[in-house]
Amino acid sequence: MNRGDHVIVETARGLEYGEVVIPPRQVDEGQVVQPLRPVIRRATAADTEQANINRQKEKEAFTICQQKIAEHSLPMKLIDVEFTFDVSKIIFYFTAEGRVDFRELVKDLAAVFRTRIELRQIGVRDEAKMLGGLGCCGRPVCCATFLGEFDPVSIRMAKEQNLSLNPTKISGLCGRLMCCLRYENDVYEEARRHFPPCGAMVQTPAGPGRVTGHNILKETVMVEIPEDGTMEFPLKNIRREDHEQ
Repeated sequence: MNRGDHVIVETARGLEYGEVVIPPRQVDEGQVVQPLRPVIRRATAADTEQANINRQKEKEAFTICQQKIAEHSLPMKLIDVEFTFDVSKIIFYFTAEGRVDFRELVKDLAAVFRTRIELRQIGVRDEAKMLGGLGCCGRPVCCATFLGEFDPVSIRMAKEQNLSLNPTKISGLCGRLMCCLRYENDVYEEARRHFPPCGAMVQTPAGPGRVTGHNILKETVMVEIPEDGTMEFPLKNIRREDHEQ
């Protein structure tokens, strides 16, 4: 099998039509993500045709479900619809601010499609992952390209990196803090250990002063010098008054 080949695989949801993104290779046993599901076969022309039919049916099911949601006046937003390859189940993904009683909706959908119906509530990050889009960097959002799981991201990470705390600057398409704030956080935390903390008294080439800020990437320190104001110095030219480096 080569990258780009289409295959039929067994998943927790049943048979699925997929595409090979990494060809067969040797991996350490510890790298294997369990449970390991089998590849049933290479996709045939008939399989590809069935997958295309399913994609078209998903669009139709999306429209029907939206109509049913409106009929029941349910406070939910439909995000996506997925058919399993063998159409043994249809999954409707939605977002909502709270719990939604969708039992009558499920009955209506089951009557229309004559198969198992699952309504799955997802979060706003999952919504962005499913719909995709471009981030403020101009690249496709990370969650829709390579992120497998969402790691916690805190406002402290933005503060550690001296980023603007304006929500529009540090929030992703989902409205939550951008996942990429976490990527360099460990590097910043390690580098900051070598800097004197804000408020510390230090000696500079221009005399003693108090630390007011840092530029981790430039390896410089902002110091307020009496009568001279705030000045920027290379970290290597700064000495703590207690002689710590």
